[in-house]
Amino acid sequence: MPTSRRANARLTRRTFIASSAAAGTALVATPIFAPAVHAAKTLKLGYVSPQSGPLAAFAEADNFVIANFLETVKGGIKIGDASYPVEVIVKESQSNPSRASDVAGDLILSSKVDLMLVASTPETTNPVSTRCELEEVPCISTVAPWQPYFIGRQANPGDPGSWKPFNYTYHFFWGLEDVIAVFTNMWGQLATNQSVGGLFPNDGDGNAWGDKQVGFPPVLDKLGYKLTDPGRYQNLTDNFTAQISAFKRESCEIVTGVVIPPDFTTFWNQANQQGFKPKIASVGKALLFPVALEALGKNGNNLSSEVWWTPTHPFKSSLTGKSAKEIADAYTQATKKQWTQPIGFVHALFEVAVDVLKRSGDKGEGKSVAAAIAATNLDTIVGHLQWGNTKLPPFAQKNIAKTPLVGGQWRLHDGSKYEIIITDNQTAPQIPVAGKMEAIA
Repeated sequence: MPTSRRANARLTRRTFIASSAAAGTALVATPIFAPAVHAAKTLKLGYVSPQSGPLAAFAEADNFVIANFLETVKGGIKIGDASYPVEVIVKESQSNPSRASDVAGDLILSSKVDLMLVASTPETTNPVSTRCELEEVPCISTVAPWQPYFIGRQANPGDPGSWKPFNYTYHFFWGLEDVIAVFTNMWGQLATNQSVGGLFPNDGDGNAWGDKQVGFPPVLDKLGYKLTDPGRYQNLTDNFTAQISAFKRESCEIVTGVVIPPDFTTFWNQANQQGFKPKIASVGKALLFPVALEALGKNGNNLSSEVWWTPTHPFKSSLTGKSAKEIADAYTQATKKQWTQPIGFVHALFEVAVDVLKRSGDKGEGKSVAAAIAATNLDTIVGHLQWGNTKLPPFAQKNIAKTPLVGGQWRLHDGSKYEIIITDNQTAPQIPVAGKMEAIA
């Protein structure tokens, strides 16, 4: 065990520090303590997410989720015969991987967290998880496809023979195989020339999605699609003329990729200005949030995206017993904002955390908590979570738990409000569809 953890190895129990304010106010890093329930040591949960910068939309619901979590566990968490108070210490990455690693280090070395939680894109999950693995601190992450999370953290991502599982870091979400299936299933509902333009940035997601071995290219080729990939571009670019010109030249009737929200707004506005209007645009990351569609005005109608969680998902919280709809409705009532997909997955992080801590015994050591994560078998607000899935490649089975994925299309209602309609559920039939794909007008 590293020296930084050795001094705390004999502490029996520590708890989570609540650094979340009431819903609607900004999260801060200063801890707010839940009421003391037991005189023993406190269990601490660290939480890292991108609450500012270009990825901030992913963290919009953090405030709400953490405030409700603290209310749920205000009586403490019972482990064995004792109940322990809860602390959540929140740090934000500012959408910057280097800062994500730095604040994770602060949570580990200064706050001495027992369990790290992290969400939202490889730019956040990977540096935090890597720091935790190095320091032997158990970590649970989500909201990043598993390939860029797992492969991107390997010493040699280009050599599958060298890939190794991790001992302290565990992840739950879907994979590229799922989003490719969802997108192509949606595309199959409409007649097109099967010419696809790809938007893949030079970041963890873009490099994975555009990879010629594990990404979109080999699967699209096998299915008879022709992919035009103009190459990697830098996030926050202000000119997509090169990409648009390439797509027009190849008569692309479909656009896909994984784009941060501000970049897709720039691309789509410029595409409309330059006379490029495909029949289908299925884009990951950028089209997850209503605010991104609202920024496009009427030009956002019938854009499509992967759908990980909605109020119609047939799951309940293991913490509160509330349904997906009840949680989404509560968010809207508390914040006056439309629900967003990360609500479910951030809530699930805390569901798993409580379940793990209850099962981890009274050792207060990272190994016992990590073992409890690996043994998770839990029904959550995002579906059943269990690591060790034999349907995954052997190298990923230890560290990855899969969640269901479907596809949907944004429809404009009342001239200003967008709602996402699930249009394909072939990959997860338990999640109901509400409509069929329509071509972009």
